[in-house]
Amino acid sequence: MQVKKVLTYLGVAFVVFYLFTKPAEAAGAVNGVFDGIVRGADQLALFVTRVLS
Repeated sequence: MQVKKVLTYLGVAFVVFYLFTKPAEAAGAVNGVFDGIVRGADQLALFVTRVLS
């Protein structure tokens, strides 16, 4: 259980470090993730629409 806690803290520290040292790249990564989620939701909606029609 202790190892999991340490790895979590290290992961959070890395994210914070990345945000402060490269904010433009971090913003681009977040935008890419959200774009992927939106694209996936659109495709799912299209699939359901075609199945039900």
